Amino acid sequence: MRVLLIADDPTFRKLIKQHIVTAFDDPVIVEHVPRTAGQLPPEFHAVGYDAVLLDHAPARSTGLEWLAELRARPLFPPIIYLLATPDEAGTAVAIERGAIGTIATAKIDHHALAQLLRDAEGIQRRVLAAFRATPAALATYTFGSLVIKGVRCIRAIATSPISTVYLAESEREARLVVLKLLRQVPNVSDKQSTFDRFLQEYEIIRHLQHPNVVAIFDLGVADDHAFILMEYFPAGDLRKHLRRGIKPLAALGMLRQMAAALAAIHAAGVLHRDLKPGNVMLRADGTIALIDFGLAKQLTLEAEITATGEIFGTPYYMSPEQGHGREVDPRSDVYSLGVIFYEMLTGKKPYLAPSPMGVIYKHSHSPIPTLPPELAVWQPLLERLLAKEPADRFQSAGELIGAIDALAPGGLP
Repeated sequence: MRVLLIADDPTFRKLIKQHIVTAFDDPVIVEHVPRTAGQLPPEFHAVGYDAVLLDHAPARSTGLEWLAELRARPLFPPIIYLLATPDEAGTAVAIERGAIGTIATAKIDHHALAQLLRDAEGIQRRVLAAFRATPAALATYTFGSLVIKGVRCIRAIATSPISTVYLAESEREARLVVLKLLRQVPNVSDKQSTFDRFLQEYEIIRHLQHPNVVAIFDLGVADDHAFILMEYFPAGDLRKHLRRGIKPLAALGMLRQMAAALAAIHAAGVLHRDLKPGNVMLRADGTIALIDFGLAKQLTLEAEITATGEIFGTPYYMSPEQGHGREVDPRSDVYSLGVIFYEMLTGKKPYLAPSPMGVIYKHSHSPIPTLPPELAVWQPLLERLLAKEPADRFQSAGELIGAIDALAPGGLP
């Protein structure tokens, strides 16, 4: 039994969960709190749930408005409407709007609730079984030329020379997800060892389960494609926040979260290689997570380097050794964090030039930029992050975390 519980009152949510846990073996109950989370995203159809419990008074709206809107979403599971007190007229209106029944929250009828949940489960399973037998189901689960059962394609949201990224809904995860479909670009397809290592590194990330690392839900290969099913971040990436400006202590807190993520992936034997604001994602609760690890960068470079070795792109965040094609280690990722930290503090990139190779040259030869007087307290930290020689930088993400904690003994936002 998988239930989505939509209600604001934490005491009531706890009570209703106790009733469900008593009635079913190992139920999955996910809470959605309208007061803080708002309406469910319009793309979300909750197909992975058996039933939805909807309170009559969600914040900033009415339960009946929610009920009508949610029932209009294709394949949305049956809704049990939660009234404050027993009310025949209220029940009639709720059923007219699409609910399968009501429960009074003033005194919950345990057996009635359990029966309604069983009814909802049966209805949803029949609806999904009938849908999956239709031609429309094939189109629903198709991403490009690849069919992935149980994952509903919503729309493509980004494309690159090596992949297409889709917004999707996973029935198994019962949530919106990102599906990254990788293509074997012709001038990369013969590099089987690189591609295999790419999949191996993502398999490692999948099992990390670190709060500052993107959650990987599935990883697979079908036909000539690999796909990665991962966490979706509706709040977007760090670039949007850079445009609005970030206060120094908030920037330091974000830097610490990034360093914690690096410490975890480095300990697992993976380098990021492509740290930049577009790969730093934000959640609704303010925490951040790193995405796009390991050999994604290597595969992209192999697809984009010309015969003369010129890189098309803007390597603003590359360490000197990475920009010049030398061997990299965790200290290269630490350097990239330094570039991001400088940009968070100042709103500018430390090195600019008319061409990518000009930027690479400046990373190796130009002086480390000096912060303005009001930010001078962070200059020593920046000097260690952006040192030209790896030996002069923080030697690990863990060492960086220690330095950050020393600068903010009272804690960070």
